[in-house]
Amino acid sequence: MNPWILSAIAVVPWALFPLIVLLRMRGATMLSAYAATPPERAVLVSVIVPARNEAHNIEACVRSILGSSWPSIEVIVVNDSSSDETGAIAAAIARMDTRLHVLDAPPLPDGWMGKQWACHTGAAAARGDFLLFTDADTRYTPELVTRAVNALRARAADLLSVGGAQLMETFWERLLQPHIFWILAARYGSPDTMSRSTNPINKIANGQFMLVTRSAYAAEGGHAAVRQHVAEDLRIAQEWTRHGRSVQLVMTTDKFATRMYRGLGEVARGWGKNIYAAGRDTVPLGRVGQRLLRAIFPLPALWEVVPALVAIGWAAGWVGTAFGAWGAAAWLCNTIARAVVHHLMRAPLWMAPLNPLAALVFGGISAGAAWRGSRVTWKDRSYVSG
Repeated sequence: MNPWILSAIAVVPWALFPLIVLLRMRGATMLSAYAATPPERAVLVSVIVPARNEAHNIEACVRSILGSSWPSIEVIVVNDSSSDETGAIAAAIARMDTRLHVLDAPPLPDGWMGKQWACHTGAAAARGDFLLFTDADTRYTPELVTRAVNALRARAADLLSVGGAQLMETFWERLLQPHIFWILAARYGSPDTMSRSTNPINKIANGQFMLVTRSAYAAEGGHAAVRQHVAEDLRIAQEWTRHGRSVQLVMTTDKFATRMYRGLGEVARGWGKNIYAAGRDTVPLGRVGQRLLRAIFPLPALWEVVPALVAIGWAAGWVGTAFGAWGAAAWLCNTIARAVVHHLMRAPLWMAPLNPLAALVFGGISAGAAWRGSRVTWKDRSYVSG
């Protein structure tokens, strides 16, 4: 067969796959669809912030939550054995605002992960009818909590997650975060698709913002039920769905923001702890399949790396024209799809053609995670994920 015809046929998967993913991404109910006005009788919302060595984040986070328009709110910062000034900073704010309470988490028991223990500690002290678990690296606008409570009620949800803007400041954050969220979009499709699904394997929640009813949280065993799972948000979403609970996700681009990681080291450590130990729970492969997954886990990076290498080889005169044209066309397809994601996440568009570099680096992170298996390390603690 003519090599040009072969090249054209070979590029079809690289053209179709991004198109399918982009089509599946359509359909995201926005938080702005729900009222920004609290009801006349606003019940108490308890916002629980687990915090370990978050001195650089905690003040901005807490002040943004305290600025909420929801009229009945308490904020509980659980200082999880921090070695920096996290507790002192939070305590200073608490002296000026009685809605803020600062707790020191008791010593971490065997069989618990730190975040779950801190969330469990905060929930035990909370008085609200709604519990909102959020991360210390988040930033709230005043209407966020109000709209979220109204959304939870309107959707008759037991758990409502909000996905917001990702704040990215360094080169590696801007390169890798869109790549990783592209992978998540390829796996789960749109937030509305995820919300409608009743299959636990297709459910996910955003641990940066999880609003739950107190009754559902208590009935499902709270964070104690997922004490050994590194991605507690994912596992809660799956288990609650398995038990018939409604788990919902809505999006916002301007009312909620998170800077997950600062620089390459934190990106590698943060996603490295989650990507395999938790990722294996997102595919219905069984025990044998999960063992095979460990071997092949880094291989998807080749989807973007190989076309770029072939195209570069063509430009250098090392490969034939037809083969090189396939590489260039496949690279272009990946780049166009990535440009859409960069636009949506407000990352620089000029970085979209660097998708092979993102895939290569993330492939290395994935390989390390697969090699470690269930063993994860985060914030100077080592665990074995369930």
